Amino acid sequence: MSKFIMIIFGASGDLTKRKLMPALYTLYKGGRLPEGFSILGIGRTSYTDNYYREYILNELHRFVPAAEQVEQQMTDFCNHLFYQTLNPAEAGEYGLLNERLEAISGEEQPDNLLFYLATPPSLYGVIPLHLKAAGLNRPHTRIIVEKPFGYDLNSARELNEVYASVFQEHQIYRIDHFLGKETAQNILAFRFANGIFEPLWNRNYIDYVEITAVENLGIEGRGGFYEDTGALRDMVQNHLVQLVALTAMEPPAVFNADNFRNEVVKVYESLAPLTEEDLEEHIVRGQYTASGSKAGYREEKGVASDSRTETYIAMKIGINNWRWSGVPFYIRTGKQMPTKVSEIVVHFRETPHRMFRCEGGNCPRANKLILRLQPNEGIVLKFGMKAPGSGFDVKQVMMDFSYDKLGGLPVGDAYARLIEDCIAGDATLFTRSDAVEASWRFFDPVLRYWKEHADAPLYGYPAGTWGPLESEAMMHEHGAEWTNPCKNLTNTDEYCEL
Repeated sequence: MSKFIMIIFGASGDLTKRKLMPALYTLYKGGRLPEGFSILGIGRTSYTDNYYREYILNELHRFVPAAEQVEQQMTDFCNHLFYQTLNPAEAGEYGLLNERLEAISGEEQPDNLLFYLATPPSLYGVIPLHLKAAGLNRPHTRIIVEKPFGYDLNSARELNEVYASVFQEHQIYRIDHFLGKETAQNILAFRFANGIFEPLWNRNYIDYVEITAVENLGIEGRGGFYEDTGALRDMVQNHLVQLVALTAMEPPAVFNADNFRNEVVKVYESLAPLTEEDLEEHIVRGQYTASGSKAGYREEKGVASDSRTETYIAMKIGINNWRWSGVPFYIRTGKQMPTKVSEIVVHFRETPHRMFRCEGGNCPRANKLILRLQPNEGIVLKFGMKAPGSGFDVKQVMMDFSYDKLGGLPVGDAYARLIEDCIAGDATLFTRSDAVEASWRFFDPVLRYWKEHADAPLYGYPAGTWGPLESEAMMHEHGAEWTNPCKNLTNTDEYCEL
């Protein structure tokens, strides 16, 4: 096998400096990169190798946690970096890439290559074709492509056709960094490694499921990108539906890439098709408005003053199979929320008969299981217990586990985990082409409905709040309610009950 070279398109961009380089440094520091590796940055900006190394070293000081910074190791890591000025949209410039790869590797036509597309989505369908024309789609070459993979079903199919014409499926790694999070993977271990939960994991015992992934920031100067994307494309079609799959999937016969991803696709194909009523009543989209010192979305740079782009979306979806029939899954994502949190909340059914009295404001509700992905990664189980003293007053209590209590072990970097898996050729946590299309088949009617109904509601919500009140009303028809973590969350037990 030839020398390993990772080529990053978009090497001077935000994703590279904030996520990719810190992740690669983490792998290097842990001795988890191939011996003699090189990283070649590609971009339009004109840098020399030495300037690029100094630039990345400075950015590592900004984005690597202080406790993990080892100056000599950071410098040594940056010595493995190279840079080639090149316009990725111009096919004629890829000869320069070929020459540079041969110079770095010392080999003719090196093929142990990993391409990473940290570029605008407009280049996702262009770069693979240029790589093919330059003869860079070699047998051991792999390619990682970021989300969104397509803007709708047709564009996703077209992209899949482009990639299939250049690479084989096992060479294509469609990345979703949510699946790189240790706690996302732990959902599978929690369900399938414990005999006490899986027998209850069905419509007989579960009333409803809610999945939340929200941020307390706005669009951070990415108005041009977000205007063409919106919350559905940015978060729902990929991240949230992946979490639905992890929650709802059947246990794979064997835990490997093919079997795991087969079960994910089965969940997507079981999603209940959206009816006209669903499109009108069970989808709530919103857009944050100015509040206090926080600007409204339409006041952000690069955003139209009459923009109809959603920064919040909540949906009720169903799954048509024996395990989940009749159990609603409520999903939501939004910008400018009171806090940043990603979690899955499983609401079990009420006991069939209430035997014990309850006094005060801490009356037991149905059992609730909270799987927290971020922050303060952990698991919380809420259940009723007898209060000390005479009588049988029952109160709600919590049993919680957090990863920071697990021997001080770090949770790990999602990008580091996924890049390492790709280097090793393990595609388990990456999205397959049929899953991309199955997901888009479900969500495509939403985009079409919004396009065809310009008067479809877009509710304003003040920045720093939990979104439009209409999303609460959507859940009330099931007798449900959102679980809202407190602002400035510091512990797994800090929840603001409605």
